[in-house]
Amino acid sequence: MNTTLKQKGQKWLQWAVQNPKKFFTYSMILLSVSFIGSLIQGVFFPSETAFKIRPPVLYSKSKMSQDLPVNNDKEMEKIVNELKSLKVKRDQNSLQKEDSLRIDYLFNQYQNLKNGH
Repeated sequence: MNTTLKQKGQKWLQWAVQNPKKFFTYSMILLSVSFIGSLIQGVFFPSETAFKIRPPVLYSKSKMSQDLPVNNDKEMEKIVNELKSLKVKRDQNSLQKEDSLRIDYLFNQYQNLKNGH
């Protein structure tokens, strides 16, 4: 069995060496038919698992994403309270450079929460 398979393989190889134009033509026909077949399969019978992309948790309609506005309101309230305490500090003229940086940061956080980013 092994020797007959080996002999047939050598026969095919000799034929390919003796007829390179026919071998090239048959190879291109086989490759073209295979390519067209895979295109047809991909278009008319797409795979179920191909290109399945799950959306991030942030954009899904889960219970977690519905709780975000409540959490945003709590965060915004904390930011407002801290800004009020910094305003009292400003009125007493005891602000420092770190406090002004903190005010900028809190204001940006508040804007991000307000705009939903």
